[in-house]
Amino acid sequence: MKEGIHPAYEPAKIICACGNVIDTRSTVKSIHVEICSACHPFYTGKQKLVDTANSFRAATPIGASVA
Repeated sequence: MKEGIHPAYEPAKIICACGNVIDTRSTVKSIHVEICSACHPFYTGKQKLVDTANSFRAATPIGASVA
C-alpha cells in the first residue's frame, strides 16, 4: 500500500440513543446511531411499538368515529 494516502484508523466509540457505548476502530472518532444490538427487538426478543404519525387513523376503519 502507498504511504500517506490512507486515513488514520483509530479507536472509536459507537454511541446508541439507548445509552449503549461500543468500542471499535474507525476513521472517525465518534459514531452516533439510533438503534444497536442492545436495544434492537431482533436481538433482545422484546417488541417495541413505535407510534408513527397517523398510524392510529390508518388502522381505524373508514367511517368509524375517532374519539
